[in-house]
Amino acid sequence: MHGSINDAGAPLTLEHISRCFGDTMALDDVSLSIAPGEIVCLVGQSGCGKSSLLRIISGVDTADSGRILLNGTEIAGATSFVEPEDRNIGFMFQDYALFPHLTVEENVAFGLRRLSRREASASAAEVIGRIGIQALSGRYPHTLSGGEQQRVALARALAPKPVILLMDEPFSNLDRGLRERVREETISTLRALGTTAILVTHDPEEALSVGDRVVLMQEGRVVQVGTGYDIYDHPNSLYAAEFLCPCNRVEGIYRDGRVETVLGTFPARLGLPEGGKAFACIRPQALCLSGPDEGLPAIVVNRSFLGEIEQLLVRIEGVADLLRLRTTSRVDVKPGEPIHLTIDAGGVLTFAAA
Repeated sequence: MHGSINDAGAPLTLEHISRCFGDTMALDDVSLSIAPGEIVCLVGQSGCGKSSLLRIISGVDTADSGRILLNGTEIAGATSFVEPEDRNIGFMFQDYALFPHLTVEENVAFGLRRLSRREASASAAEVIGRIGIQALSGRYPHTLSGGEQQRVALARALAPKPVILLMDEPFSNLDRGLRERVREETISTLRALGTTAILVTHDPEEALSVGDRVVLMQEGRVVQVGTGYDIYDHPNSLYAAEFLCPCNRVEGIYRDGRVETVLGTFPARLGLPEGGKAFACIRPQALCLSGPDEGLPAIVVNRSFLGEIEQLLVRIEGVADLLRLRTTSRVDVKPGEPIHLTIDAGGVLTFAAA
């Protein structure tokens, strides 16, 4: 189930949203409801429909079918359409879209044009204070760092007190270290204000760490919805498992409630007939180095130091593809050397072959 339809009290409800561009189905029967104060992450491969859905929610684009409710009121449907500027929906763009000729305070106040100048200035000052950028008020965007521009964009989006805030890859233009810090500050601010938000990202780690719920999309469809823990620990498809974490896919046969592979036999509940084709999806951290007298023999093909972890690519006889092993321990092995591995069954997922 992709979220209850027409949930009472939901700031945003999407019902059966579909959108085609020529022969391409950008969105295919998407239904979802967002709870008050909830931060939901839309995640999936490029072109899966994440940004298209945001554009339709904001009113920049229209759906071919379905309807959208904001606080229980239909704002888009077969016979209704509320203009974007009248929806009270905030939008943060990937490039921030700050006006270069306006100061920070003027940028933040820009969306408050329906208020008097005094009221707009007071509202802008309030949100600037909440986000902690008072020292930037009189500066212009070109004098700000990327992180500072992002905070100004957040303040501008929040100033009108939107029913919901839409964020399209808001941190992707920042360097990694700054990205994590600004992301944490932004999410902390949204939670402190009780802001309902949808964040689009292509980064599964970002989605898992930020979202109260994660919505995984594939080719215009919602394929799984749940908490980060839910969809990581219990992916409902091979696509979900491999998108959320690099996996070692090994072919097998389903027999008597197990998937039999050249690497071992793993418990499975797949509903397949006996002898049906299946896959074991072995997460890199489930491959463990063992002593020379136990486990599976393998040959190291490549070793990479990734900071917190070390990664080995290994070859095992009978397995077509190289296997990826990740460990937080330091390993003293070189390409071409033999090693032995055991498999932690808790890190193995099983799926029916398509």
